[in-house]
Amino acid sequence: STKIRTLNLQGRKTVISTWSRASVILPIMIGHTIAVHNGKQHIPIYITEQMVGHKLGEFAPTRSFRGHKKTDKKVKLKRRRKS
Repeated sequence: STKIRTLNLQGRKTVISTWSRASVILPIMIGHTIAVHNGKQHIPIYITEQMVGHKLGEFAPTRSFRGHKKTDKKVKLKRRRKS
């Protein structure tokens, strides 16, 4: 919050890195880009009016879902024949 206040006074916009996913987005943060850590890397998030009141962690997902494992049909047929 103090970093954002000083940037607002100076009129500068720089990316601010943070590990605090539980921080609430305040109105003074609008227009800034905050890089939120997701456990592996910092994900840059541009703050808009609709985000005020939410937590920073809501916009930096920690898990990457790649879909359910596809089953191989050949292996499935072999298993059925054995039983």
